[in-house]
Amino acid sequence: MASLLLLFLSLLPVAAVYLCCVRRHTGSAGAVLHRREPGRAEAQSRSPPQDAWVPRLSGVGLRLFVHVANTAFGQICLLPLLMRLNNLSLMRSLDLHEDPTFVPEVAAEITEDKSEAKSTSDVIQQLIDARLDAASNGFNFKGIKDYLDCYRSGKLTPSQVAKNIIAMLEDCDKSSPPLRAIVQWDQEQIMQMAEASTARYQNKCTLSYLDGIPVCLKEEFKVVPYYHRVGTVYLGTEPETEDAAVAKKLREAGAVIIGVSNMHELGTGTTGCNPNRYHKIARNPYKTDHFTGGSSSGSAAAVAAGLCPVAIGTDGGGSVRIPASFCGVVGLKGTFGRISCRGSLPLSFSTVSVGPLCTSVADAAIVYSILAEPDPLYPYGQKQPKATLSGMCAPDLKGLKLGVDWTLFKACDAEVLSICEKAVEHLRSLGASVVEVSLPEMEEVKTAHAICILSEMRDFLQPDFNKHFHELNLDTRANLALACQFTALDYITANRQRTRSMRFLQEIFTTVNCILTPAVPCTAPRISESDLLTGRSDLHFTVQSMRFMQLANFTGIPGLVVPIGYSTAGLPIGFQVMAKWWDEAVLLRIGLKLEQFRCHTKKPSVYYDILA
Repeated sequence: MASLLLLFLSLLPVAAVYLCCVRRHTGSAGAVLHRREPGRAEAQSRSPPQDAWVPRLSGVGLRLFVHVANTAFGQICLLPLLMRLNNLSLMRSLDLHEDPTFVPEVAAEITEDKSEAKSTSDVIQQLIDARLDAASNGFNFKGIKDYLDCYRSGKLTPSQVAKNIIAMLEDCDKSSPPLRAIVQWDQEQIMQMAEASTARYQNKCTLSYLDGIPVCLKEEFKVVPYYHRVGTVYLGTEPETEDAAVAKKLREAGAVIIGVSNMHELGTGTTGCNPNRYHKIARNPYKTDHFTGGSSSGSAAAVAAGLCPVAIGTDGGGSVRIPASFCGVVGLKGTFGRISCRGSLPLSFSTVSVGPLCTSVADAAIVYSILAEPDPLYPYGQKQPKATLSGMCAPDLKGLKLGVDWTLFKACDAEVLSICEKAVEHLRSLGASVVEVSLPEMEEVKTAHAICILSEMRDFLQPDFNKHFHELNLDTRANLALACQFTALDYITANRQRTRSMRFLQEIFTTVNCILTPAVPCTAPRISESDLLTGRSDLHFTVQSMRFMQLANFTGIPGLVVPIGYSTAGLPIGFQVMAKWWDEAVLLRIGLKLEQFRCHTKKPSVYYDILA
């Protein structure tokens, strides 16, 4: 035995020299690459994306994992193992020949239609006039129409509403647990905007349907005079002096910006868990011991809690639609480039879109119609067609073909599936045809989207990762450590996959008008005590929550989430509709009908009636 041990020890240096200095490390003749024919989907790639295999970490376990993940051992041994276990190295086994698409921008013909502005205005007025009377149906969120009715009738002024909001914001900060929806607000700023709006109503010279309407913006946007912290403790050391494009448009429309909302640090997660000292964890108004979803966590919480009927978020991997689903509100992710991202932190240039979170589909349509247009200072969306709401108020859905990939559709919790299947039948009963479609290579979409968003974030945040490493939340450090594993080859192959996926969708949209899925496979997860102190890293939940979201972010198509019911525990369940590029109008048309499916709206356990 001793001689065998000595032999083994004597061979170790030889083996080390062979592996390090002799054996080829840059590839292998025996490596198998799976060639994919251009434009032809892989026959065996029609199953839903796999769940991730990583334990949920918080507390000491999370601290230890983050430390090891950022060491040489973690980068050489631990994270490559996790990559293989979770199929994140999938792109390395594919031989794709499509040219890469680095930005999912799709040009559309611009048609001159001088009557369209009037048409859109007429549709909005019809939406406002057609809103059902809330009194006969129990609780309803207070939306834009409710505020306009108060202002136009003289029952309340924007100034009086602003005073109510300020009182509620003070109450939010003192409640137990604190809601943490709005993380920065300024009484003087709110009153200044509200008083200007009040004067416009008195002089009958209002600026738009948003005049006097309270709104908040995700902290990812620059908003004067707040700190542009983006969920961190180290960014935004000075108050902003220039608004982001969407903040500027909201001001020009007369909206009252009540502050900036909480978010998952740097948009790197889907729970909204942000334990740092400036933010803390936003609470779900339906159950305050549950997460809101992220990364636009505070935006969803503010709307669901009644603090404002409109909030603005960004969506790179479901970051508008996931919290909208978890908090029981409407979330719209526009076509890539439809609404300008200028003035938000460019964390991921190829996956992020701006979108509203609102109390209703009608409110989302109003905000969309105001924000959606080309920005000469923003490179994307310059060739977009004029935003319309055509057909939105049609009495039924006759003539529409709704695509469902039932294999993917059923990859969710039983409780979610049951109510979503009933929603599909409701849409069918309104005259729509439900067509079975196949969404190919969704596992590849999952992996390629993760490579793109994490690589782009890692690239942009490289100086921060070096200089402010210890000021970042633990889960952010873990995600950026994982991002270090992706190579230039991974990124290029992922963007070749983007070309394939966009072509597949172009073919699918020749046969259907939209694609239906559940919003999220599950309801909002519970907050644990350790999450409050150290945050949490839960790759399994992150991958699961983005299952139905990634396709729209990866390919740039628009998506709308509408609340359709509740779990037995009283948590909201949402439904998603996706359409071809620039066809937000059909999403909103179907969304209106989905609202009719929800027979009642549960009142959140935390709700402020600003108009009472």
